[in-house]
Amino acid sequence: MHDTNHDKDIAECRQLLRGGSRSFYAASLVLPRGMRRSATALYAFCRLADDAIDSGEDTAQELRLLSARLNRIYSSRPDDHPADRAFAAIVVEFGIPRSLPLALLDGFQWDSAGRRYESLEELCDYAARVAGSVGVMMTLLMRQREPQVLARASDLGVAMQLTNIARDVGEDARAGRLYLPLRWLREAGIDPEQFLRAPAHSPALAGVVQRLLAVAQALYDRSTLGIAHLPGRCRFGINAARMLYCEIGNEVARRNFDPITQRAVVPAATKLRVLIGAAVATFAVPQVLQTAALPETQFLIDAVRASRAVPEPDAAADFAPPWWRVRARMLRLIDLFERLERREQVRQLAAEEGGVTQWGS
Repeated sequence: MHDTNHDKDIAECRQLLRGGSRSFYAASLVLPRGMRRSATALYAFCRLADDAIDSGEDTAQELRLLSARLNRIYSSRPDDHPADRAFAAIVVEFGIPRSLPLALLDGFQWDSAGRRYESLEELCDYAARVAGSVGVMMTLLMRQREPQVLARASDLGVAMQLTNIARDVGEDARAGRLYLPLRWLREAGIDPEQFLRAPAHSPALAGVVQRLLAVAQALYDRSTLGIAHLPGRCRFGINAARMLYCEIGNEVARRNFDPITQRAVVPAATKLRVLIGAAVATFAVPQVLQTAALPETQFLIDAVRASRAVPEPDAAADFAPPWWRVRARMLRLIDLFERLERREQVRQLAAEEGGVTQWGS
């Protein structure tokens, strides 16, 4: 039976993202129509949770309120808000365990507290929460619960977060934030506190950024196998995101691993080439998955394994889109990324003048 109230909630969630979270909105538009609605519900709740923590004076109190809000969602008694109602519906439909959005809230709290990370492992703990958790939840929306596929989805989320960190070192430092592993900085002869006081590019810093991007690239490579196991209509959007984020890292490399004096922007011509590659990769033959999850993301996969099963997807829906639909989505994605980059340039200036939050803009 068609639920018109749920339709209204999704429409309001879409409007929320369109006005306040264009990156989430853009991500939802490149997904197949059927999945777009569920992703909109997920992204809207993530956006509201992030906003609540960013705008609250007492982060601990906001986290308690959000945890209680999640309790009501998981008890099928969501607050009277379209994002809560829409998220409650997909929690039931797709069997999303509560520990996944809770992990995301943990990551938000770490951001709000200005937490720094001594080692790569600690940084991956953070990335697992703010990005790996979303990757796993997105995979559940595709009705994929195989642990190896979920592990590759979390790899992709962590890789994207590490790429963001490498690209935004300068912007973050000027806003008083530092995500690079402190141990790596000291090993390179960089004092973290001095760097924050006067962010400057150097061969030593370039080596640290290069090292982080190498870790991200290894995770991108691992994630490829998982994407091939996703439903056919979902592969293009996920492959496109993976390859475009890879290209951000490549652009940082082409700029001599200098994220301080310039911000890496992928040229439109390169985007088109990358998206053609994503279209081709859509038809890749799935291979056997045998690589274990990162230790830092294993708790996400374990949470799904321990949760209830959901009905199997309709096999008839698992097909690749016709070539002309892929082409239309490629052009849409290029346009979306162009607009997001223009918005990021404005956001960077605002960060340098007064400071804004990093995650989920």
